[in-house]
Amino acid sequence: MAHEVAEIPEVLHRQVQQGLDTYLLAGQQAARTNPRGFVTCARGTSDHAATFFKYVMETRTGLPVTSIGPSIASVYKTQLKLQDLICLTISQSGGSPDLVALQAAAKQGGAQTLALLNEADSPVGRSADTVLDVLAGPEKAVAATKSFVSTLFAILGFAAGFTDDTELETALRSFPDVSKLALNKDWSKAQLSLARAGSVFTVGRGPGLAVAAEAALKLKETCRIHAEVFSAAELLHGPVVLADNRFASLVFDSQDETQESIRAVIQTMAEREAAAFVVTPLADSPDHLHVPDVNHPLLQPLVQIIGCYKFVEKLARNLGENADAPSGLNKVTVTV
Repeated sequence: MAHEVAEIPEVLHRQVQQGLDTYLLAGQQAARTNPRGFVTCARGTSDHAATFFKYVMETRTGLPVTSIGPSIASVYKTQLKLQDLICLTISQSGGSPDLVALQAAAKQGGAQTLALLNEADSPVGRSADTVLDVLAGPEKAVAATKSFVSTLFAILGFAAGFTDDTELETALRSFPDVSKLALNKDWSKAQLSLARAGSVFTVGRGPGLAVAAEAALKLKETCRIHAEVFSAAELLHGPVVLADNRFASLVFDSQDETQESIRAVIQTMAEREAAAFVVTPLADSPDHLHVPDVNHPLLQPLVQIIGCYKFVEKLARNLGENADAPSGLNKVTVTV
C-alpha cells in the first residue's frame, strides 16, 4: 500500500500524457447526445468515486445523477427504463457479475453505457459503449488507493469536456506536480487520538463527501478502527449526539460553498469535547491536517485523500495491522 500511494504522482503524470485528452473527448461526445441525466453502477471504493461524480456533475450541469443498486438487475431481474440517460459503471477489475448485469440491463433499457476501469479488457469493458482506462497500473494491495485517485482524475477530465471547462482542464494538466506535495505532509498529530477513539466520524459535504466516505472505509479495512461517514449537514440532524470525549473526527474542508456547515461541525465537536482534525490547506492550527493549495476547488478532495492514504497506511503499521492484506478481504470481490 505504501508503495502504491507513493506511485500516485507518477500515475497522474501518465494520465495527463496518455489519458486526459481521451477523457475530455468522451465528455464532449457525451454532451452532444444531450442526456437527461446519469445513473451510476459501482460498489465499495468505486461507489465513493460515483458519489464524487454525482456532486461534480450535478453542481456543474444541473443534470440528475443517481445510483442504481446492482441487485436490481442481477438479483431482481428488473427491466430498466433509461432512455436518453448515460449509465456510468466504475470498477477496478470490471469483473464482478452484478456490475456486468446492471450495465447490460441499462443498455437494454435504452441507456448509453460508459465505463471507468483500471482493467479495460474485462467483462464490463468489453460490453460498454465507451471505456475510459484510468491507467493506474497493477494494484496489489487489497486496499485500493492509486486507482481511486486516478478515477477521480478521469471523472474531472470527463466533466471538463462535458462542460467545456478550460480552467479545470488547465488545472488538471498541472496537478501531478501538486499531488507530490500532498505526500510530504505530516499528519502524525492525529494518530494517537484516532487509535484511542471508540469511534471516528469522517465528515465532508459536496465532492468532499466522497473522500470522507473513502477515509472511513480505509480506517475500517486497514486499521480496524470503527468509522462512519456523514455529510456535514446530516451529522447535525442526529448522529452528533454520539460524539463525546471518546470520539474523534476527520473533517474534510472542501474550501467551497460548504464551508459554513463544515465550520458548524467543527464548533459542535469542540463543544462536545470530541477531537476534530480538519483536513485543510489553511494556516497552521493544532488540529489542522495540512494539504497543499490547489488551483481549482474540485482538486481539493484529491489532495485530501492522497494525504489520508499516507496517514492511514502508517497508522495501520503502528497498530500492528497488515494494510496490504487485511484479514478476511480479497483484492477482487465478486458479488451477484
